[in-house]
Amino acid sequence: MAVQQSPLGATNRLRAALLGTFSAVLAFCVGDALAHNYPFGKHTRSINDLGNQFVPYHAHLWDLLHGKADGGLLLNWQSGYGTSFLPDLGTYLSSPFALLVGVFPRDRIDLAVYVITVMKIGAAAAAMACLLLTLRRGHWWAAGLLGASYAMCGWTVAAGSYNTMWLDGLIAFPLFCMVVEWARTGRRPFLSVVVVALGWTANFYIAYMATLGSALVLIALLLMEPGATRRDWLTSIGRASRSMVIGIGLTAPLLLTIVKGTKLAYPGSVQEFHPVAWSDIFGRLLPGTFTFATPALYLDTAALLLAFVLPFHPNVPRRTRLVWTGLVLAVTVSMQWKPTHLAWHAFATPNGSAFRQTFVLSGMMIIAAWIGLAHGLPKLRQIAWGVGVMGVVAVVAAVGADDGVISRGTYPLLGVGLVLAVGALLLLRRAELVRSRVLVVVAVVALIGVQIGQSAFTNAWSDRKRIELIDDYAPWGSRQDSQEAAIASADSWPDYRTDPGREQTVANDPLMVGGQGAAYYSSLTPDIWTYTLASLGGGWTSHGRSLQSLDSPVTDVIFSVGARSHQPLDPHEPGNPQTKIPSTITRQQVPPLVTVHPAQPAAHYGDSPYRNQELLLGHTVYDTPGPITLHDGHGNLIPPDGDRFHVAGGYADPKGSTYKLEANCPAGDQVYLYTPSVFSHVQVPGGPNIRFTGRLTSRRAAAEHVGDVPAGGHVSLSMRVLETSTFGTDAVGCLNMGKLATAERQIAAAAATSEHVTDDGISAQLPQGSRGFAVVAAPAITGWQCSAGNGGVHAGRSYLGLLAVPLPADGSATSISCSFTPPGLHQGEAVAGVSLLGLVALAGYGWWRRRSGGSASNGGDRGSDLGASHEPMTAALAEG
Repeated sequence: MAVQQSPLGATNRLRAALLGTFSAVLAFCVGDALAHNYPFGKHTRSINDLGNQFVPYHAHLWDLLHGKADGGLLLNWQSGYGTSFLPDLGTYLSSPFALLVGVFPRDRIDLAVYVITVMKIGAAAAAMACLLLTLRRGHWWAAGLLGASYAMCGWTVAAGSYNTMWLDGLIAFPLFCMVVEWARTGRRPFLSVVVVALGWTANFYIAYMATLGSALVLIALLLMEPGATRRDWLTSIGRASRSMVIGIGLTAPLLLTIVKGTKLAYPGSVQEFHPVAWSDIFGRLLPGTFTFATPALYLDTAALLLAFVLPFHPNVPRRTRLVWTGLVLAVTVSMQWKPTHLAWHAFATPNGSAFRQTFVLSGMMIIAAWIGLAHGLPKLRQIAWGVGVMGVVAVVAAVGADDGVISRGTYPLLGVGLVLAVGALLLLRRAELVRSRVLVVVAVVALIGVQIGQSAFTNAWSDRKRIELIDDYAPWGSRQDSQEAAIASADSWPDYRTDPGREQTVANDPLMVGGQGAAYYSSLTPDIWTYTLASLGGGWTSHGRSLQSLDSPVTDVIFSVGARSHQPLDPHEPGNPQTKIPSTITRQQVPPLVTVHPAQPAAHYGDSPYRNQELLLGHTVYDTPGPITLHDGHGNLIPPDGDRFHVAGGYADPKGSTYKLEANCPAGDQVYLYTPSVFSHVQVPGGPNIRFTGRLTSRRAAAEHVGDVPAGGHVSLSMRVLETSTFGTDAVGCLNMGKLATAERQIAAAAATSEHVTDDGISAQLPQGSRGFAVVAAPAITGWQCSAGNGGVHAGRSYLGLLAVPLPADGSATSISCSFTPPGLHQGEAVAGVSLLGLVALAGYGWWRRRSGGSASNGGDRGSDLGASHEPMTAALAEG
């Protein structure tokens, strides 16, 4: 049955899109205002990775757009002492919406990210509204409201709203469904490719899930066509596959760099999938619920009721009801079965939110609601069946759901929403009889009220629970102003680095406040950099993917850190002093970025960070301490077990978990303590309380300067251990600053005489007669290509984890040059080139078909119908 295109079709789509956008955006913002969240109140919204990753990456994008970043699209010189940037760009910043940060002031970066979030939610509502009207004719206000229901689904408020890049997948799913519908009806082949390419560019990970979902939707659409032949199936699937393959292929330069970067990344933690209780799943369908561990399936009660009515709607062909109900149930079950769960998540259980595909199921339920409504308003009997199903859901949730899932507002909101939704549907049926637009308006207002009220409350409840359960970070304020100003006053890149310091505000401080630091937090943190920094005494969180700055004069010499910012611990973090002391800068004499090491590197690092630092430095700068002795809180000597001390920790027994650690070092040395797995507070008599936050494998405590050796040479430390753990008998390091100064002068004397740093590489002039290795103070990540003098280009070498260039034995090389290309980029360019040729061939074929007088597509007479309608919408509804 062909669909007659209404001249008002475009107007109705625009109306639906605007209404959906307005309702979704209003509900989201009202929810944040109710929770007193930024930008409407005192509570920050920068929780977890939003504050640690996404806002800082957007700040770096701002710098790139304004020409103020150290590095470019390929190489980021600010994080991790030099790391690949294109994979991070594709993971966090490749959405077209991200470019909007450039129009905001930099110190309003939190507001910029919030506005982008709101705009993506509005765009998702508009996309779904347009999809619904594409699938089947119906009333524009109904499509708009259902679009808003989709955009404000539980997945959005519970997970998507603070994982900004995921929201691009929320937009992609209805757009990809449009692509498969165009494939089914033989329309818009070029626009289909563009849509797929944009969706996969914006965020490949969630776009992958949206692609799987749209494939299932295509199969359902074909199953619902009684007269679909094998040729129809093959043609439709072929067109859809063509659009997907070419569109994804065009994104290959970005996509393959991410894939390669993922393979080279530190593995982090491995999660095991566990299905959740069905009562919890039922509970998450209701308003005002929240947990991280269960799929957020909430839809406002009006949309949910319409979805539940579909199986009982007599106006919808039985085949359509069976297919779509079966699809929704199958996708629901797939979330609970490990093989299909893994398939949804690219065959790796995610670390964190375990049900990231939930938005696809929400979208399918919205389409189910539309199918029923577009075939005619349900009658009282069908409404009663839908209410009955909702009653079963509510009872199962009340009886079996975990206590933390349901809020006190859940059932009152459900009851009020159900009454208003049923009343609105009955009013609409009455409007059919009396042809009253007034009743239609009253009913629509009631439905909008249900939607905004329930979704706003659910969003507010999610805001409140998130900030209670996970770490959060303050938006840009006076602390960041002070950090940024101090770093800018000392910055002299590339003459030397200015590190933002160990007292970080967020895990990506170098991106947020400037400078060139060791800190780096990404899903793509290179394995070699995590290993190297840990071997030198560095610390981490997030299972090794969030690396922290290492405040050590030795590593500052190694990495050419000539200035370092210091500030008090962040007062926003609970337990830290509430102080507003401004940031200060300390300076140190350091060699340039490129130094010359005449000796071959050691085969590998050892266990001691102090010995490892000396290996990389090429000089001995630590004095040997006397044997460590350890006494418990009762004065009893604790002997080591081999080369490890065992310490018992606890929060309830301060005396029993407080130890006295003693050692001897030459007077005047700096004392360092390295206890990577110990969670403790350490203090020298009269000194500050220093926290060591070790909890392997999730957290690793860095080596810390705990004090200076007094005149007598005796070092005494008080260690309050909070969690039982162990540390090595070589935990104490005695740094001789005089030896370090001598070593620095010797290294600088043989180092590069000049350097030139670019957005994708570095070159340097070396002294005459340089032999051995030119070592660049940057991690030896895969992708570097280097040459010495007039020699050939070869892959960069690793010198104990740092980038190195072998020099000719005759000392003839007086320069080196290194350039960086992210792994996978060239292969991606080749794939994109082939895809572009495929697109050109498709255009040529279409031109030939038109010129020869044939149809540009066979099957174009099959319209969007979703089953034959037995009862069209009334004139009052169709015109209102």
